[in-house]
Amino acid sequence: MQALPPNFYTQDVDAVAQALIGVILTVDGVGGPIVETEAYDAADPASHSFVGRTRRNAAMFGPVGRAYVYRIYGLHRCLNIVCGTPGSAVLIRAIEPRFGLDVMRQRRGVEMASRLLCSGPGRLCTALAIDLTLDGASLNELPFLLTDAGESPQIMTGPRIGISKAADRMRRYGLKHSPWLSRQFPDESAALHHD
Repeated sequence: MQALPPNFYTQDVDAVAQALIGVILTVDGVGGPIVETEAYDAADPASHSFVGRTRRNAAMFGPVGRAYVYRIYGLHRCLNIVCGTPGSAVLIRAIEPRFGLDVMRQRRGVEMASRLLCSGPGRLCTALAIDLTLDGASLNELPFLLTDAGESPQIMTGPRIGISKAADRMRRYGLKHSPWLSRQFPDESAALHHD
């Protein structure tokens, strides 16, 4: 497995969102393959960057290959990967918990089925100890490590989850038939092939 090259993040946000499916994400050695993502850019009414640069979303306008971490509902944190044009980022919605399961369970504070550890952006950030101190951090440096697993997974696409604006846009991507998704894809979703 090889670390993702820095130019990986210069691609279009939808291309990165698809290409991240199957990539191994670890934070201090804890994590697993990414199985679900969503794409956002500055022209998207559902994106934090749609209103322009603010203190909260500044990382989205900074260098590509950085983390954009924010808090939702005053409680949960979400990890995004800054890429493409300014104001673009990929939300990491779910991973398959593969490395450091005991650590993840301890951080989540409960003994639970592995399937629930990282199925959703808030759960994922808690399990991987991703907090606001990592906002703007380089994904090419520790504690982050993103590596190409060298596979060509079959990818599903469908509408994004938990948004009210532009909810019909097909910008959610996931590993087909993965039990680790935050929510299964609708039957009408189209299958894509990762190149």
